[in-house]
Amino acid sequence: MKWKTARSILDLTTPKVMGIVNVTPDSFSDGGRHAGVSAALQHCEKLIRDGVDILDIGAESTRPGATAVAQDEELARLVPVLREAVGLGVAVSVDTYKPAVMQVALDLGVDIINDVWALRWQHPATGSLTATQVVARHPACGICLMHMHGEPSTMQLFAMQGDAVAQVRLFLHEAASELQRSDVEKSRIVVDPGIGFGKTAAQNFALLSRQTELLGSGFPLLVGWSRKSSLAACAGIATGSADRVEPDGRVVASVTAAVLAVERGASIVRVHDVLETVQALRVLNAIR
Repeated sequence: MKWKTARSILDLTTPKVMGIVNVTPDSFSDGGRHAGVSAALQHCEKLIRDGVDILDIGAESTRPGATAVAQDEELARLVPVLREAVGLGVAVSVDTYKPAVMQVALDLGVDIINDVWALRWQHPATGSLTATQVVARHPACGICLMHMHGEPSTMQLFAMQGDAVAQVRLFLHEAASELQRSDVEKSRIVVDPGIGFGKTAAQNFALLSRQTELLGSGFPLLVGWSRKSSLAACAGIATGSADRVEPDGRVVASVTAAVLAVERGASIVRVHDVLETVQALRVLNAIR
């Protein structure tokens, strides 16, 4: 299986590691650490040395309770970093849901659009460009469609009800099918079940234990368990005030979840701890 992106075709025969670069002051795990252009680019270079396959750069936190960032502010954070990152020799993804930001990123040479809203968000201005229009008129960019129940500011207050696996499977199938009806090639699309996005801990772990059920539509699966609160709760890791921990407090649990996700068919894992994940996946690959 392969994932077609703007500048390359990623061979998913072996799992790929997507490294998180938060150019934000308030992301739940590492907010503020890489907020400046220099710090963000140094982190990108470190992740590349650690073995990353894809850099996923975002400038707006989508953690539970997060508030939206104005488009101009998001672009001010992103553009200087993206302009340099596209020249670092690996695929670059932009983590955004705003169509105008997607367009600017693609014009700068970004390879992948990673959208937590699965292209559903629209600017309130009547007649404004839609996310589907942006990606459909690009000849080759990769797209990741994620399931999110609700929206970031309230999603954990009103979590999903019922069987999350069935609901997520249906949503992702319909979102990908709709994108194909806009003449986007299937080879450009991957899907993400959205661990932690409006789901209870039990629902998150159901999505992992029954993850193979999400593969039936034939789209590669991208999974992001890294440092999620469900892991902390399961592993008995103290979270402290406001659900904050030191960045390395959830590494072991995160790497374990990434390996389990790959064992169950995930093609890409989105992680903070690239070196540790790369090493663990090499062990998994050796026994395969």
